[in-house]
Amino acid sequence: MHVRAALHPSAVGDPITAHAPEIAELIRGGQYRDAIAACAREHGAVLGRLCMALLGSQADADEATQETLLRAHRGMASYRGDGSVKSWLCGIARHVCAHMLESRRRGRDLADRAAVPDNGDDAFASRRRAHAIRGALAQLRPSEREAIVLRYVADLGHRDIAAALQIDEAAARKRISRALAHLREVLGDEELD
Repeated sequence: MHVRAALHPSAVGDPITAHAPEIAELIRGGQYRDAIAACAREHGAVLGRLCMALLGSQADADEATQETLLRAHRGMASYRGDGSVKSWLCGIARHVCAHMLESRRRGRDLADRAAVPDNGDDAFASRRRAHAIRGALAQLRPSEREAIVLRYVADLGHRDIAAALQIDEAAARKRISRALAHLREVLGDEELD
């Protein structure tokens, strides 16, 4: 199973939005209310999946998504447009999630919080696979986990990942490569295909 599909099955095949340049123009034009509404429409689902993958709780992910959009709205006046609007939002979401994780009680097991429906044998296999993947993700360094989640959950390209993580593109590629190698080591190749 592909990592991206295992992390969130509906993430497969997300189309790249055609409205991102329009959002950037709204921001540059000072139309922040319209811009944040467009951000929520165009990128809200991606932000939700990203936060869910980083936090492991739907309630926390919803809260983090809202906080991300609030921070984005407050920060629109300083938006530089270095990367895509999507990567900018994912960078904000990453910081919001990191803050939430820091404030959580230590030792909370994210694997038990995987949102997998319980409807028979397939659900058991899905839950077991999700548990294994979340456990393997928890073993990664935070910087590698963020890179892999941005790549396969938020569906960002290497350039946008670099922008979201505030590193260069080569470093982003290296983090993803190291993370995949570690996941293969822990899970075996059959779980990642």
